[in-house]
Amino acid sequence: MQSRKIWTIPNLITIFRILLTPGFVIAYLDSNFLTAWLLFMVAGISDGLDGFLARVMKQRTDFGAMIDPLADKILLVTSFICLSVQGMVPVWLTVLAVSRDLIIVGGLFLLKFYGVEVEKRIQPLWTSKITTALQLLVIFSVLTGLAFGIDVSFLHPEMEIITAVFTFISGTIYLRRGLTMFAEEVENGAK
Repeated sequence: MQSRKIWTIPNLITIFRILLTPGFVIAYLDSNFLTAWLLFMVAGISDGLDGFLARVMKQRTDFGAMIDPLADKILLVTSFICLSVQGMVPVWLTVLAVSRDLIIVGGLFLLKFYGVEVEKRIQPLWTSKITTALQLLVIFSVLTGLAFGIDVSFLHPEMEIITAVFTFISGTIYLRRGLTMFAEEVENGAK
């Protein structure tokens, strides 16, 4: 059972992750790639840590369920934009990743606006978890190359394509689920 608490340790870690994002952007744009890499690493570790602690400490909250995926999207979208602006990640992959996230977030707000109880009906997909992991891996590999002067470009084409495929699949599944929920709500409201 989830609670309505906000100020739990896992939620504070999630908020901390959001607050790391501007520091990442500043470090990256200032070409301080080691600092950007470190901030991204801390943010990535905090992503797993907050969920783990929420389960272990029995501190799952409605706020955490909402803010955690939002924190992921803020970090990933910001990172993709930074990397693609400087040509480190293809623009098409950034557009795909950002579009997927906008569709998901926009769809959730639209469903909530129409009174659909999405929290009880939408569970994270395994394809979405893989998508997030792959997106993190793409960004991590680019940042590792920049921070330590390692040529990891040989990884990118295949990794980018696999990431794009999972991004598209998970986005399509979420879109279909959202449209189905909306249609059910319209049908139930019309009765």
